[in-house]
Amino acid sequence: MHGTLSLRWAIFGCCGLLITLTTGCARWIELNATPDSNRQPNVQVIAQSEQVPLVMDSVSNTRNGSPQNLSLETEQRLLGAMRKVGLFSHLGGTDSTEPPAGGKFIRARLVFDEDIDQHAGDKAWKSIVIGASMFILTPFIPLDYDYSAHMTLELERWDGQVKRYESQSAGTSHYQLFSATPLMIDELKGHVTESCLTALMQQMVHDTTFYFASSAPVLDRPIHSVSVKSNRSKLTLVPLSTSPGK
Repeated sequence: MHGTLSLRWAIFGCCGLLITLTTGCARWIELNATPDSNRQPNVQVIAQSEQVPLVMDSVSNTRNGSPQNLSLETEQRLLGAMRKVGLFSHLGGTDSTEPPAGGKFIRARLVFDEDIDQHAGDKAWKSIVIGASMFILTPFIPLDYDYSAHMTLELERWDGQVKRYESQSAGTSHYQLFSATPLMIDELKGHVTESCLTALMQQMVHDTTFYFASSAPVLDRPIHSVSVKSNRSKLTLVPLSTSPGK
């Protein structure tokens, strides 16, 4: 009888441990997307003669209000989204050579604002509770990680006119203690960033004709010539006096 009870408790313990490890590693993402980011942009077929190149002028990134180092990943994802839209003949990054001033091209500037809330205080309190319960409450106490992004994209046409687009998205990663990994955070950031980019492209395709090569002429920028006068000092001849008798 004692051996049977021990076996039952061992089975119950193994089952409890299996449930704790299984549910304690669970995670899921809740995305609060805007209406413009729920559908892919409808790309129009544009004649090659109407396409102009686009060059990234600058990409700035802030996180919780603090400036961050430039991220090549953000720039490449933006260029990739524009490539799918198909409005421009060529896409160049910030390190590419700018087309000649007399040609038609689009200059792009992106501002990427991130906001992260790890719920540090709430997380510390829940960790104390989980530790005090010897990890028994791990499957029942979820932790949260909030991430939101706001993007501003400015596209300047060759004649100086500017179109400005804005998008924002936010999401929350709900996870258990054992699933807290950098991969979880990267997944959340990827979903939010993709949602913002999709919304930007959706707005941009509404102004397709604005980027046509025939939409505006190239502004003439005459070179102003400056005349420089020669400032030469005039010499005055003073006659030399001769001594009398000579």
